[in-house]
Amino acid sequence: MAEDWKPRTRLVHGGARRSQYAEVSEALHLTQGFVYESAAAAEARFRDAGPDEFIYARYGNPTVATFEDRIAALEGTEAGFATASGMAAVSGALMALTRAGDHVVAARALFGSCLYVLEEVLARFGVEVTFVDGTDLDAWRAAVRDDTRLVFFESVSNPALEVVDIAAVAEIAQAAGALVVVDNVFATPVYSRAVDQGADIVIYSATKHIDGQGRTLGGVILGPREIVRGPVEAYMKHTGGALSPFNAWVMLKGLETLDLRVRAQAETAARIAAALEGHPKLARMIYPGLPSHPQFELAQRQMGTGGTLLAVELAEGQAAAFRMLDALGIVLISNNLGDAKSIATHPATTTHQRLPEAQKAALGITPGLVRLSVGLEDPDDLIADLRRALDAV
Repeated sequence: MAEDWKPRTRLVHGGARRSQYAEVSEALHLTQGFVYESAAAAEARFRDAGPDEFIYARYGNPTVATFEDRIAALEGTEAGFATASGMAAVSGALMALTRAGDHVVAARALFGSCLYVLEEVLARFGVEVTFVDGTDLDAWRAAVRDDTRLVFFESVSNPALEVVDIAAVAEIAQAAGALVVVDNVFATPVYSRAVDQGADIVIYSATKHIDGQGRTLGGVILGPREIVRGPVEAYMKHTGGALSPFNAWVMLKGLETLDLRVRAQAETAARIAAALEGHPKLARMIYPGLPSHPQFELAQRQMGTGGTLLAVELAEGQAAAFRMLDALGIVLISNNLGDAKSIATHPATTTHQRLPEAQKAALGITPGLVRLSVGLEDPDDLIADLRRALDAV
């Protein structure tokens, strides 16, 4: 029966585990370890723990397992491993699946911490990384080699909202025997069809839309059971990046309203983008749901939406961007995204500030660029707030 459930039903009921008390809301198992009936039972469990048997919270926990099963059922993967943060998921997947001498091809437009893992950490351990323009399929073809272990990209890039063609890149990578690892945060699990489009591994920062209310950190690595319960689980449980039971419980509560929240946020983002496009203070409005976006047709085919984020480039640069940010009354200045509260970020001086100026320019991270994560406020209030802020420039 569960296999026939539609997404909203899976988000509420998927992977449910109930104790002997038959609680309605998922139980929060705040425990580090578990008790065995005998020494022999402990030996047997350490040798071969069953799917609903637990040893230690770093290895697994009933509340965490419920979250893993629920998000895997939604994404359409066999398994998931929940991590302490989104970056724990990114670094864990990349470290677990590569070794010295491997070759990785990655899109150049990535979150700053992802770039650090690829440029600094993997390189330190002897993994060769080639960066390409993620929107250029010829660049992918030229970079992928017979010894390429995996390709990695954000399906929608942070912060300039470039859309990468998952199906086309997957075809190129898999022809060479490489795994396709997709950071799918901006697409969200609501609009994701990454697995159907060829992704082998899908990563989310659950801190973003899955929690959706700015409370806790978390991440998840989703994919085939042999990978997730093989090298990924082995690496994560021995290096300590597992999600806490409390955070998993918060994420479960977030999943129940995820579909409703994300659809409302995407609808509002589209209204804001349409209302502000062409504003005289803006050099560019960047939103994948607008026909003016260079990958508009791909975004519609791949996600069916423009998503919950947009970016604007102030024509007069950083000083104008700062004046706009300081004039906002509803939208908050912060560096998170996917929250119920709308958030504005200046990437060049915050999330991507460590990058050299030439690299920022190549990624479209100009001094005037502001990223906007749209929340759940009234769309008319947000449009009015943004217009007032632009008038102050």
